[in-house]
Amino acid sequence: LLFLWSITVSIFGIGGLLGSSGSRYLTVKYGKKKCLLCNNLLMIVAASIMGCSKIAQSFEMILIGRFMCGISAGLCVPLHHQYVGEISPRKLRGFANSTSSFFWTLGKAVGQISGQRELLGSQSMWPILMASCGFPALVQLLTLPFFPESPPYLLMHKGDQEGCKKAIRQLWGEGQHHADIDDIMKEKATMKNTKIMSVLELVKEPAFRWQLYMIVILTSTIQLCGINAV
Repeated sequence: LLFLWSITVSIFGIGGLLGSSGSRYLTVKYGKKKCLLCNNLLMIVAASIMGCSKIAQSFEMILIGRFMCGISAGLCVPLHHQYVGEISPRKLRGFANSTSSFFWTLGKAVGQISGQRELLGSQSMWPILMASCGFPALVQLLTLPFFPESPPYLLMHKGDQEGCKKAIRQLWGEGQHHADIDDIMKEKATMKNTKIMSVLELVKEPAFRWQLYMIVILTSTIQLCGINAV
């Protein structure tokens, strides 16, 4: 039982590692908006599987659902930050990216509060608690189709300049956006002369060794600082 409990808890992180590892390939091939929409479907399916696990009397469904939730979360974190940043006007880009972190933390807090025994953490209500992760995904699935694809993606990866202009006008309103389009074109020109490194190449690159050490130490101390126990 202890082994199964440990696997159930940790399999979310394993799924998150797989999801985040594949996020770059999927965004370049299919675009951020399509990836987010498909990711919402994955989360809704995962929530449904976990929500029905008690009726089916199957702990394996919880394992599968947790793994799928991890993949979805691993995809969502980089995708959401990139999409929000790219569709925001330059003057609001920093604020928009900071709201992502704020709502990520707020969601964790809401989940912890909802999981109390007095609320949804009781023996009869825990399936609803596990399935609740599908509700935000459903909201985004219904609202995201009204948003355009990321303008930088349309211009840099698809070469669709008219589509990029149309998306910018839809997001930022009518006006002169030549400076923004020029910035995207400059970024595209820079990327042509820049080698995209894989995770393994990044780890082996001596120039980034100290930055890598700092990130590993920072993330390790966050896990060991006692916040998980709290």
